[in-house]
Amino acid sequence: MNNQTNEQSNEQREAAAQAAIEKRRARLKNESTRIIEIANNESYSALKCIHQLSVAGGATEATYIAIEQRIVVDQDPAGAYHLALLAQNTPDLPIDARQLIELVVNKGDNHQRLALLKNLPLPPVELIKAQILASDDGEAIGQMNAYLQINPEGYGSHHMLSSGQSDQLVPLSRGNSNN
Repeated sequence: MNNQTNEQSNEQREAAAQAAIEKRRARLKNESTRIIEIANNESYSALKCIHQLSVAGGATEATYIAIEQRIVVDQDPAGAYHLALLAQNTPDLPIDARQLIELVVNKGDNHQRLALLKNLPLPPVELIKAQILASDDGEAIGQMNAYLQINPEGYGSHHMLSSGQSDQLVPLSRGNSNN
């Protein structure tokens, strides 16, 4: 009798766990649908969508694709920066991080370029360097040179943190004024 009670209790726990998984899956699907709707219909909504994706705790592949498409259509370097960082930390996302990084390097400001340099595990150092030097922004050039002096390979803060040095992730970049 006791064995039978334990089996029933285990079955109930498994059923409850499965129900919780299904409930979370349904919630994520609903959130994904809502975020896709925003990405498809609101210009410069990438940062808003990325934030909501983060609050939801994940999303469907279609959600990430919709956000990437919104970024590309808007040529939004702020959104590209944040989605590229997300992609670097989650390698199986169905997005082209290189395209996003190039958008930031080519269309972003020096603040965003420096943030890429510091936060990507393997940033395109030479491309970033060329754009910052071409800008003739003395402050940005000084920051870049100071950073590259302590980290000539440009391995990003992930490498520096693992090697015992401290650095911090650059906070949310300044958004586009068209938002």
